[in-house]
Amino acid sequence: MPELVFFSGTMDCGKSTLALQIGHNRSARGLQGVIFTRDDRAGEGKLSSRLGLVTEAVEAATGMDLYAYLVAELSKGGRIDYVIVDEAQFLAPDQIDQLARVVDDLEMDVFAFGITTDFRTKLFPGSQRLIELADRIETLQVEAMCWCGARATHNARTVDGEMVTEGEQVVVGDVNRPAEVGYEVLCRRHHRRRLTSAAANAGTLSPDVLPVPRT
Repeated sequence: MPELVFFSGTMDCGKSTLALQIGHNRSARGLQGVIFTRDDRAGEGKLSSRLGLVTEAVEAATGMDLYAYLVAELSKGGRIDYVIVDEAQFLAPDQIDQLARVVDDLEMDVFAFGITTDFRTKLFPGSQRLIELADRIETLQVEAMCWCGARATHNARTVDGEMVTEGEQVVVGDVNRPAEVGYEVLCRRHHRRRLTSAAANAGTLSPDVLPVPRT
């Protein structure tokens, strides 16, 4: 039976790499699929991994009806055996509903990949809807690590090097933005303490500093 499967995890846990691998394995067996993505690091209409792999994809823009797009492709004589969706956390809840309809009405497997929570530890709307509707939820086995060596469970945002817990949920690169925005994965303990790797290094004595003798 076709399934809607949600592969979730933090940043740096290999979501996009697995998406590319699933697509490769199915295409090697003669299957044809459609890859949707949203706001990929490589640019519009691209699915890329941090390992440097990249492939063409369909940009799932705001307001796009994913179900209607696939029906239109089928109506033109195209063949679609499966659907891959990367950066699924950025999709609107109604677009997740459309993916569920693809599974139920068009009988295609849909593999969605995304981050579960944002830098504020709040669920992304797209991820929340996937949790509500998915036939199966898989946690990525490649564990991202916090700077302390513990398993990373939270995504942190930094602005000019300082961790923040308020602001827009999605920040796309903007040349007019005066502040430098970055991201880092942390364990829960250090996310709660707002202790990033940079902050931890700043608070640690350099090994070159000699101890001061007591008098």
